[in-house]
Order: sequence, then C-alpha cells, then structure tokens
Amino acid sequence: MDEKTSQTGRSLSEYLLLMGKGFCMGAADVIPGVSGGTMAFIMGIYEELLLAIKSFDLESVRLLATFNFRLFLDRVRWKFLLALCTGILAAIFTLARILTWLLVNQPIYVWSFFFGLILASVLGVSRRIGSWRPLVFISLLAGITGIYMVLGLAPVNMPHTLWFLFISGAIAICAMILPGISGAFVMVLLGQYQYVLEAVNQKDFLVLFVVAAGAAAGISGFSRILSWLLKNCHDFMIAILTGLMLGSLRKVWPWKQGSLNVLPAEINNELVISLALMASGLAVVLVIDKMGRRS
Repeated sequence: MDEKTSQTGRSLSEYLLLMGKGFCMGAADVIPGVSGGTMAFIMGIYEELLLAIKSFDLESVRLLATFNFRLFLDRVRWKFLLALCTGILAAIFTLARILTWLLVNQPIYVWSFFFGLILASVLGVSRRIGSWRPLVFISLLAGITGIYMVLGLAPVNMPHTLWFLFISGAIAICAMILPGISGAFVMVLLGQYQYVLEAVNQKDFLVLFVVAAGAAAGISGFSRILSWLLKNCHDFMIAILTGLMLGSLRKVWPWKQGSLNVLPAEINNELVISLALMASGLAVVLVIDKMGRRS
C-alpha cells in the first residue's frame, strides 16, 4: 500500500465495508489471545492502517494547535481512521458482554473458530514473502519462538493506578497492531484486562480515557518503526509477523487442561461442532483473501 493508494477516495459503500472490517478488528481485540492486527492483515488494510496512523505527526499537531483545521484534515487520513475506529468501538461496546459470556460458558467453540481463522491467515500472509532465503526462515523461527515464550508467561498482579493504566495502554496498543500478539492478552499479563473490561461495561470514562491516551502515545511511535521496517526489510518483517501468528496458535488451541494444551478427550458433538467452527474460520479467511487478491 503506497502513499497515493492510501489516500484514494472511497465511496459510501466502501467506507461501510471499512467499518465492517473495523468491527472485526474490535471483536478480535476483545478476546485475549486474538490480535486485531491479525484481522487487519487478513482483510488487506494493515499497511494502510500504519500509513494512516503515521499521518498524525508533529506537523499535523502544529496545524491543529494553530486552528488550521482545513490543512489538518487534508494532511491526515481521518476518513479512513474514522470509519475503522467507528467499527472497532462499535464491536467493543456491543460485544464485550457477549464475548465475556461466551469465553466463560463456551470457550472451546470461541477458540475453535479463531484457531481456524488464524491458521488460514498464516497462508495468506506468507504469500507476501518474495524470496524464502535462509535469513527469512530464521526470522520466521524468531517470530514463532518469541511469541510462544511470551504466551507462556503468567499474569502478574499490578496496581490499577492511572499512571500504570496509561503505560498498560501504550504497551497493549503496540501488541494490538502486531499480528499474532493480542493487546487484550498483554492487558491480562499486566493484570489490567478484567479491570478495563469492567470499565467498558460500567462506562467508566476516566479509566477508558487514560488507557486510550496511553494507546495514542504508544501507537504514534511504534507505527513509524513498524512501517519503516516493512518498507526497508519487507520479507524479513513479513516472516516475523507470520511467525507471530503461528506461535499465537498456542494460546488459541481450544482444548486445555489447566494451562496445558491437550487433545480432545473423546469424539462427541462438541468436537464435531468445534471442528466445524474451525472450518468456518478457515473458509472466512480464504474467501476474504481471494476477494482481496482479485480486487
């Protein structure tokens, strides 16, 4: 996605579709272990998302501070982000309670669908690698190893003070835009997930504002680093991102005994439904990927 393409005008139907993609990202981000960045990659808007975030730079801040609103709006990719964020927020505020209930009462079905979703997305993302050289394979293994170790960490007890919520938001948003690393899971590791989820459900806007401010600060710097790496070290970065998604399958494996992944105990209706949901996740990604390549 180059600069020119990212600023191409969209029709109303295309913006509605973009809101739908944002809704999918928001739904993924609510679940610990599933990354909104993965969804952005699957739906073909990942690099455009980074470019849109990068458009909010010091010059755009200066224009806004001097009330040059027209030049500010011309400079930033606000239409893209507005449509995407509308979808993300709609998912967060409408699905938080539903997904919380499903994770408590039907976790195997939820994880089965997302397992298929992520597994299929690995195939689509890996096609973007131009040449599989030895160092590219090493990058893939580094991504797998890194995320596998992170996902094995245990949550820690941390304070719910405003300054730590700000830091948590900054760290989580960096994870959120990386395929394979869930911002929600990072919040779990930092001991803030349940607290922030309750803030969403209780409409505690002070907590939400502080977390959002931390997220804005974190994503502003990290998106520039990631965008530069994708531009200058494309194959290596795509290999690392592919490895992150492969390694994240450790977290979303549906059948667990405590914190350990296990095989299904028996063949029953639950297993059949779970495999059907995995297949559905695979099918959804393959259809989206085919549509993206055709367009």
